[in-house]
Order: sequence, then C-alpha cells, then structure tokens
Amino acid sequence: MIAELGLYALILAFGLSLVQATLPLKGAASNHAGLMATGQGAAAAQFVLIATAFIALMHAYITSDFSVANVYENSHSAKPMLYKITGVWSNHEGSMLLWVLILSLFGAAVALFGDNLPPPLRARVLAVQGMIGAAFLAFILFTSNPFLRMNPVPLDGQGMNPVLQDPGLAFHPPFLYLGYVGFSVTFSFAVAALIEGRVDAAWARWVRPWALAAWCALTIGIAMGSWWAYYTLGWGGWWFWDPVENASFMPWLVGTALIHCAIVVEKRDTLKSWTVLLAIVTFSLSLVGTFLVRSGVLTSVHAFAVDPMRGTFILMLLVAAIGGSLTLYAIRAPKLAGGGLFAPISREGALVLNNVLLTTAAATVFLGTLYPLFLDAVGGPKVSVGYPFFNRTFVPLMVPVLIAVAAGPMLAWKRGDLLGALQRLWIAFAAALVIVMAGLYLAGFAPILSILGLGIAAWVAVGSLTEWADRVKLFRAPLGDTWRRAIHLPRSAYGMTLAHLGLAVSVAGIAASAFSVERIELLHPGDDLDIAAYHLHFVGTEPVPGPNFNADRATIEVTRNGAPVAVLHPERRFFTLQQMTTGLTAIHTNFFSDLYVALGDPDPSGGATIRAYWKPLVPWIWIGAVMMALGGMLSLLDRRWRVGAAAGKRLPAAHPAPGE
Repeated sequence: MIAELGLYALILAFGLSLVQATLPLKGAASNHAGLMATGQGAAAAQFVLIATAFIALMHAYITSDFSVANVYENSHSAKPMLYKITGVWSNHEGSMLLWVLILSLFGAAVALFGDNLPPPLRARVLAVQGMIGAAFLAFILFTSNPFLRMNPVPLDGQGMNPVLQDPGLAFHPPFLYLGYVGFSVTFSFAVAALIEGRVDAAWARWVRPWALAAWCALTIGIAMGSWWAYYTLGWGGWWFWDPVENASFMPWLVGTALIHCAIVVEKRDTLKSWTVLLAIVTFSLSLVGTFLVRSGVLTSVHAFAVDPMRGTFILMLLVAAIGGSLTLYAIRAPKLAGGGLFAPISREGALVLNNVLLTTAAATVFLGTLYPLFLDAVGGPKVSVGYPFFNRTFVPLMVPVLIAVAAGPMLAWKRGDLLGALQRLWIAFAAALVIVMAGLYLAGFAPILSILGLGIAAWVAVGSLTEWADRVKLFRAPLGDTWRRAIHLPRSAYGMTLAHLGLAVSVAGIAASAFSVERIELLHPGDDLDIAAYHLHFVGTEPVPGPNFNADRATIEVTRNGAPVAVLHPERRFFTLQQMTTGLTAIHTNFFSDLYVALGDPDPSGGATIRAYWKPLVPWIWIGAVMMALGGMLSLLDRRWRVGAAAGKRLPAAHPAPGE
C-alpha cells in the first residue's frame, strides 16, 4: 500500500508540475498577481509530494519489500542497513526519483526565499522549473516507474553491485545531483531573463548564490567520487578521464566560468549575454551527463545501462531543453547587449580570459568524451580517447588560467596596470621560483612539468594571500587600521581567497603525483618490502567474515627508521551473492604523503601479491577541493545574498527591498 501511495504522489506531482509550468507564465505575461502566485504554492506542494514518494521507496528498501521490482533488483535482506538506505539511488529508477526530488527542493527554495524577486521574474523562473519537472516526472512515470510490483513475490533480492557498497560512493550521487540539478535554477533565471528581455546587476546578484550553491555541491560530489576511486579500486589512481567522470567535470568548468562572469555583470553591468549563455550551457552539460549515464551508450560502474527507449526519451528531452533555450537565446540575446566598456588589461579582461579558457577546456573535454560515441554512431571504427589526449590538450589551457587567478584580482576594474599588479606579486613570483629551483635541485629535470606545476601552485597560493594582504593594507597601515579592514572585509572576499588557496593546494597535489613510487611484489608471511622511507613487514592473511561477504585480510607492519608507524590491513572481499571480488585498500597518511597498500591475488604457495605506493602530497588533492567548496559556502554567507541589496533596483517604489 505504501508503494502505491508513492506512485499516486508522483502522479499528483506531475499534475502540479504542469500547473507550475503554465499558469505563472500566463500570469507574468498578463501581470495577473493571482496566476503568478500559483507558482509558489505549486512548487512547495510538488516538493512535499515527491518527498512522500521518495520516503515510500526508501521504506520499501529498509523493510526489504521484494514485491517492489526495484527493491528486488537492487537489494538483499543481508545487505547492511546503510546500503539499504543508499541503495535507493544506486539504480536508474531510484536515482531519477532523487533527481526530481532535488529539482523540486530547489523550486520550493526559490518559492520560499524569492520574496526579494520581482513577481513576474519569480513566476517565470518557477514556470521554467515546472517545465523541467514535468518532463522528468513524465520520464519516470512512463519509462522508469520505481514502484512496479512483482507477482509472485521473490523470497529475496538480487543485491547491489558490490563496488557500490562503499560509504564514499553511497553519498557521492546526492552531492552530484545537488550540483547538476542546482544549475537548473540558473538555467531558469537565464530563460526567464530572455523571456523578459532584461538582465542587470540585480539579476546577476540573484543568480550568483544559486550558482555558488550548485558549484559547491558539485565540487564536493566530484571530490568524493575521486576519493572513492582512489581508495577503493586498488590501482592508486584518482582520475582516469572516464566519460562519466568527464560528464560531471564539464558542468563544473562552465559553472566556474558562470560564477566569475556573473561578477562582471554585477560590478560593471557588462558581459550580460555571455552570462546568460553560460547559465544555459552549464545546465545543458548537466543534462548531457544525465543522458550519458542512462542511455546505454557507455559501459561503466558509474553508468546505468538501460534500454534504448529510455535513452531516446532522454535524448528528446535534451533536444527540447537545449535546443529550445538556445533558440530563445539566439532570438533575444542581441537585445541584452550593452553595459560598461573596459580595457583588455583590467579585472574584467582577466575574467574574460578566465572564462574563454575555461569554456575552451570544457569544449576540449566534451570533444574527447563524445567523439568516440559519434564515430561509433555513424558506423566508423571504434576508437578510445584516453588520458594522453586530455593531458596534452587540457593541461596547457589551465596554465594561463592559473596565472590569471593570482594576477586578475590585483587589477583595477575598467582599466588596470599590469606592470603594477605584477610588481605587487613579486613575493608570489619569488615563492614560485624557489619551489621550482628546489624541485630541480632535489629531483633533477624529470619530471620537469610536475616541478613547474608545483611552482604554479605556489604562485596561486602566495598570490591569493598577497591580494588579501593588499586589501587590508597589511604592513602598509597601522595594525589597528589593518584589523578593522580585515573585520569589515566582505565574506565573499574571504571566500574567494579560500577558494583560490584550495585550487592551489589541489594543483600541488596533482603535480606531485608524478613523484609517486610503486612496488609490486609477491610476499610470503615473514617477507619484507621497502618503499620510499618505509619498511613493510608482511605478517600474513586471515579469513574475516563480513555481513554479506567473506574477506581475506592481510596484516602489514610498517616501520620507518626502525620506529613503528602503523599496522595496515588491506582486504580482498568476495560477495557470494554476486560471485564478485572487490578490494579494500589500506592507507596511512600524514597529510603530506600517503603510504597506500592493496592486497592482490593469492599465490598457491601461501603468499599474496602486494601493491604498495608512496604518494607525496596526494591528500592535498581532496583537501584543496574541500577548501574550494568551503570558500564557496563562505561566499554564500555574504550579507548581500541574505538581504537582496540589489533588489530595490527593480522593485516598484511602493515595495522596498528587504533591509532598506
């Protein structure tokens, strides 16, 4: 009965989404307050209904209700409770329900927190959100019903892919979807602005918090997926330019450009057309990612290989959403031209350079990801585009971006002094030079690109701190004056500094990965292995039972210069239901390097293959990602986003903006 309740709630939500997609739009066109207000109620009620459906499906998983086909196909009574809960979104139907739940959450948030928006703009934004919701609810109801019943009822389920039974990957999809779907709000704002024919500083100020929130969630989601690949798959890698990895990375790149472009619209009332286009493209790339993992065109642990009808349905949604929005953009964008002029050497110019390079990098990843699929679709030869292509095309585009990250904020708006900015960055240049020279001295000239990467990371980090010191006049004003400036500096300024520092930390971790050391040895109990400064003593393996698997657990004692450091326990797990073996790596970290050990295949003579890595600075990759996300969250706490200071520019005089 609860499953049927969930299905009825979805049907009602679909009906409300049609109401939300039409009546507010008509009300905005006729300036009818009552019709415009229907969008708010419909958005809130739609969220309640979809949340009801989601809870109903989760209840079926928790209680192991195998009469529901989705539960039977993706769960098992012996599965740990954590994975029964997270298993709700580990499959196509459940993940699509999570998708529309988050979409409705953002729609309800716009309805609840959009009081500072002009009613016609809010009505149009909610109407576009309703259109997206109606499309995906129709997709669920007609092709991907998560509440289908089975008769007769099976005694037990088929279980979940063992690779997905991991805490990191369990919570990876919700953060990704918060990012993917969060950009639907900026998309809706862009389409609403095109319909209205008006983009100004107030519009940019309303868009930026939504873009920042989605970007932060997507950053965390990508980092969690990367971390999962690192410690679970046992090959010591954290990124492989997998098509599904790229599907999440492309909207992140363009979303980063969108955030920076919105700053220019807000500060200088220019680059309006470009900002609207970036908002459209960011969400369009999120939809492309949805298509890639659900169309069956990819085979990946990340992908849902489904029947062609579902892929065709999503492709039709893709064409309608992207084609319709870009057509509207082509018609209305010329009317958005105008705004302040600026010299090429200026802060605006640096942001334009940043956006050009980021979008070009995204286009490069797009081409490398989809070219094999296009070639296969037209009957061409099967080709594989791997990491050599991406490393040789993507990385060079990022070098000038990283240089501009430190130099751009030092330039003035409208017209800047490049020489003066570089002179103020002499400390950053000196730090980069010291790092490069030290790297060359310690490691020689190989790998030279990694050494230069560490130098660029130092440039970004020290440059970001220099920009903050310049803002507060550190060492150039009395200490009390500096302290007052630091206290009154906007939170968005601190957020920018923290995010740029996080970028530098991640770049350093990525660059240092070239200095990794690897040892693969067949060890018997009592054998030793040396790697970097560590000495590993293999004690042996023992069987360990798990809740739904049997494991072989190794014991490896680690010492350094004779002193005990750690005892590591890598495992090989065999899931009897799926007849599948997975690994669990053991990692000892001091946050400056990782000692990483994976247990390989057993040897008939009683030994085991041990794969050991020493990876300098690799934890910085994820520490930097967390810093970037925290920087974005800190920017979200800025008072401007809470009080809607710019709203008064567009509201009638009789309705002052909150805080005025």
